[in-house]
Amino acid sequence: MAKAFFRLQKFLRRTQFLLLFLTAAYLMAGSLLLLQRTRLVIQQGLRGTPTNQALAVPEEMSRVGIAEPWTLQSPGPRLPVRTDALQEPALDPRHSPHWLMSRNSELRQLRRRWFHKFTSDQEPLQTAGFKAMKHTAEHKGTYMGCFTHDSRERTLKGAVFYDLRKMTVAHCQEACAERAYSYAGLAYGTECYCGNTLPAATAKPEECNMECKGEKGSVCGGVNRLSVYSLEELRARARRRRNVIYRGCFRAPENLTDTFPASLIQPNLTVEMCSEFCSKKEFPLAVIRGQECYCGYPTRRFSLREGTDGLRCSGTHNASSAAGGDYCLVYQTPVQDTRCTDRKFLTTKSKVFVALSSFPGAGNTWARHLIEHATGYYTGSYYFDGALYNKGFKGEKDHWRSRRTICVKTHESGKTEIEMFDSAILLIRNPYKSLMAEFNRKYAGHLGYATDRNWKSKEWPDFVNSYASWWASHVLEWLKYGKRLLIVHYEDLKQSLIPKLKEMVEFLNVTVTEDRLLCVENNRDGNFKRSGAKQKNFEPFTQEMKDLINRYILTVDEALRGRNFSGLPREYVPR
Repeated sequence: MAKAFFRLQKFLRRTQFLLLFLTAAYLMAGSLLLLQRTRLVIQQGLRGTPTNQALAVPEEMSRVGIAEPWTLQSPGPRLPVRTDALQEPALDPRHSPHWLMSRNSELRQLRRRWFHKFTSDQEPLQTAGFKAMKHTAEHKGTYMGCFTHDSRERTLKGAVFYDLRKMTVAHCQEACAERAYSYAGLAYGTECYCGNTLPAATAKPEECNMECKGEKGSVCGGVNRLSVYSLEELRARARRRRNVIYRGCFRAPENLTDTFPASLIQPNLTVEMCSEFCSKKEFPLAVIRGQECYCGYPTRRFSLREGTDGLRCSGTHNASSAAGGDYCLVYQTPVQDTRCTDRKFLTTKSKVFVALSSFPGAGNTWARHLIEHATGYYTGSYYFDGALYNKGFKGEKDHWRSRRTICVKTHESGKTEIEMFDSAILLIRNPYKSLMAEFNRKYAGHLGYATDRNWKSKEWPDFVNSYASWWASHVLEWLKYGKRLLIVHYEDLKQSLIPKLKEMVEFLNVTVTEDRLLCVENNRDGNFKRSGAKQKNFEPFTQEMKDLINRYILTVDEALRGRNFSGLPREYVPR
């Protein structure tokens, strides 16, 4: 009897322990599920928050430039990151009439942190036990093998493309073929390189082991390794739709053979013949004089700044008799001018912390493109934008306080944020243009246009009422708290690119060559022109909106002159 009782007691003890363990496991699972659902509710709540409401963010988060993914802005709500961001800005009374100071509700909104759409930043997939991936299954190009790749001294020296999340072999091949290149190479799973010369140094096939971000099972190179494809078949197909741009009629330099590195003499020469010849030689310019074809770059000898009357280049634009004697026809080939495309991070930390500050929609991204190509150094950003990283802005992934970039993009205008920087380039644009550009970006991305429905909705008047005051406040705050400023007007930069870019480069304490600046001018637009149909004679501003914006313009113009800077461009200052 005692033995049976002992066995029963032992069984109950085991059962008690088992029940305790199961209860604890159940509670833990329930807690995890509750946390997951709570986070989902928060995310849905953020997406549904009206644009005129602000959600408080913990103070710890205000100390960093990159917030958690769920706190970043979608095209809907705008979330402040600092508690002091909701306070009314302290403006100089001399520059702040009562109509500007009285707009308390709007000014509370305009000082919010500005975040771009968040794109998750995942490290490339490393495959330890790499299995053979597809090389040619769905790809038209011929796989040539795995080659070494040095980002500082590229083996494929043509155009470069990035796609952090959707890079595929086919996408890279098509992009290179469209630009008349013979080879396409992929590296790091996200990067695409084009060129006309096959790399010399081969690597072991297994070293190209990184999966394409946009195509599972396909190889997109590896770390310092290129998966290279030949594009002859694709080039033939792309030739029919390849763009050759007419640049104009120019006076020929005195010695053409010294000015241009490659030449061809061909009876019955056509534009297509000359462009194809120069594309294979990897030159961006095709120059025709009679039956002579020359290839090269814009240089001091041939800068393309002073075109002549097109009548001096008689005939049609595709005949060998089109130009002769003292004048020549100039065409832009599909090949990119790569003399200024090499960029890198600073080798040592910058001693001077420089901001590239602007109101959203004022051309900050375009200015970054110009600065990076002129100086050869990446620019950083207070935010993270995956779409910009895909355009080649590798500084997007670098922490904004790393000091490894030549300057840091910011739209901030709070006293604390301004005083963090030692100096700043303050980019100012016509508020009418800025507001429209930012509204387009908000609803159609960096390169699209908002629809008629967007412009006619109640969002547009609310947007103008809130953001117009931000445009003024942004400039006034930087004038008040900025330590060392270079004022650059977007309109002046667009009209006189090289002189203004020289000022910006000198302000950044970088020395550049004239040829590099000419390369920047030749690539001035980059990939930043909006696509799609632009409405002609479109006027979204009511008279009430114009009266409001004009008052802000006059206030900013007076403030600039009060600090001994040149005022706003006369073209948009009210008279």
